[in-house]
Amino acid sequence: MHPTHNTLSENVRTRSVELLNLHLAAAIDLQGQVKQAHWNVRGPGFIGIHRLFDAVAAKVGEYADMIAERVGGLGGAALGTVQTAARTSFLIPYPHGIADEKQHAFAVSSSLAAFGQALRGANEKATGFGDVDTADMLIDISRGIGQQLWLVESHISRT
Repeated sequence: MHPTHNTLSENVRTRSVELLNLHLAAAIDLQGQVKQAHWNVRGPGFIGIHRLFDAVAAKVGEYADMIAERVGGLGGAALGTVQTAARTSFLIPYPHGIADEKQHAFAVSSSLAAFGQALRGANEKATGFGDVDTADMLIDISRGIGQQLWLVESHISRT
């Protein structure tokens, strides 16, 4: 841990940094998954969903940045390389070989939902060990992920 005037105990900061780095890896993975969909989607609604996936990937990138900056603010080191993300992300691997817009929308929405669920669990953990600022940030990100999920799921026909 780096020296900081942050008033949380080093134990709490260390636990938060570990929790945040796990979710940073997943956010980087999620951003890559959404870009994979963006690059490979095909279908009659191509341009709309292509643009949507690009916007969702950008938003997820903002969330990854928020997580990494919180790590730094706690005196930790953000572990944000692609190699680290590949090794530690808890998200299921994105399926290759799909092109259909509905298949991509389903795969992206599944990953968004899993990430959102993990954020809510991380919020409870951070609250439990006394880092309410991290918990609050995780809830904000969870709300944003929920909105992105809604936007993507709007492209999935339920008929």
